[in-house]
Amino acid sequence: MTSSHRPFGLPAAVAAAVLLSAAAGCSSPDAAASVVVPSPPAEEAALCQALAKELPDTVAGLARSDPEPGSELTAGWGDGAIVLRCGVPRPEKMSDPKSQGVSANGVRWMLEQRAGDGPRFTSVYRRTYVEVTLDGRYAHDAGPLADLAGPVERTVPCALEPECE
Repeated sequence: MTSSHRPFGLPAAVAAAVLLSAAAGCSSPDAAASVVVPSPPAEEAALCQALAKELPDTVAGLARSDPEPGSELTAGWGDGAIVLRCGVPRPEKMSDPKSQGVSANGVRWMLEQRAGDGPRFTSVYRRTYVEVTLDGRYAHDAGPLADLAGPVERTVPCALEPECE
């Protein structure tokens, strides 16, 4: 009796390799982050448009790579490592007297720790809220706020003058 040894596993292995390759292409580091674009009132949107013109090309050494969909109300650096959204609603956490904050180069920010990810900061005492979300590598580092504080301070006026000094 003659036996024919046919490598049944080969087609499956080839298919698996193709699928893994395709999946890797879908999640490549070059893929832009995706965010929800805020929809602030017109006056706040105008402040955000002014901010968009002042934002730096790099933040914390990461190159600008804006999230999708493209908007003057959002910006990003490092393919989603740092994402800014301008004109966001007031976070509920801001009413919590135990909420934590930081100050960076004249701009105050409320800190929200996110489980399993980096922190989220929202500007306070400004005429519109600016939110900065950092990925896990910034779990204990608010450094990127230093690069963003100047543009926020120049373009988003203080809503409560004594609080911004």
